[in-house]
Amino acid sequence: MRILIAGSTGTVGRQIVAQLVEQGHSVRALTRNPAATLPGAQMVVGDLTDTAGLGAALEGVEAVHLITFDGGGYEPLQTGADIVELAERAGVKRVTVLGGNADNGVEKAVRGSSLAWTVVQPVEFMANALKWAPAVRDGVVSEPFIGRRSAMVHEADIAAVAAAALTQDGHGGQVYTVTGPDVLTVADKVELLGKAIGREIRLEELTEAQARDKWAGEGLAPHIIDFLIWAYGNTPEVGYTVVPTVQDVTGKPARTFAQWCRENAQAFA
Repeated sequence: MRILIAGSTGTVGRQIVAQLVEQGHSVRALTRNPAATLPGAQMVVGDLTDTAGLGAALEGVEAVHLITFDGGGYEPLQTGADIVELAERAGVKRVTVLGGNADNGVEKAVRGSSLAWTVVQPVEFMANALKWAPAVRDGVVSEPFIGRRSAMVHEADIAAVAAAALTQDGHGGQVYTVTGPDVLTVADKVELLGKAIGREIRLEELTEAQARDKWAGEGLAPHIIDFLIWAYGNTPEVGYTVVPTVQDVTGKPARTFAQWCRENAQAFA
């Protein structure tokens, strides 16, 4: 089966590519970076914000994985209708969307199409903890809202759900919320990470103002900072409610954060 993966070098995209390649599928990895490589995949240079060159990438493709934002400033894509029209014209049968916002242009277009669509809606990525790496090396993690709860999910599990929907019947018209198996606070995450790397990590709570200053100093755009304050300070129930999607769709239990920490311990060394 030939499958096109957009966002192929991102946190989830590279996992989807790897899993599909391992399953024996022919994978085209769409990227804006002509120097990018992914084992076993055919790299195709393209940009979802400019659909003029997507026709060739879609030729002979049976299934497509899409993202809903551009690869630079994480702005919502405005080309959803054009992308879907090209996919339908190319004979694509299935499409997955990494999203969860029905108002997004890509999701709207996909939902109104003739394609067998599946929206994969993950909660917080476990991989977000990688942003702590410099702080962990210094021994102190500084975060706001440290009591916030999260059913954070392993990126490989998000990819596994997407891969199933791209390659198997029965997932069309579904919105899959994807979570991990546990609900964790920031303190829980720091403790588990400390165990994985074999040393204690101190946790320091920031005020909202301090967090805004910290993130601005790291170069985050104002709209992203606003989103983080909202998401962390007023986490919606879906973000801390464990659901069995990974088990139901893939037949395997969701990976734990403790496992993720062990797999990525070297990044914090």
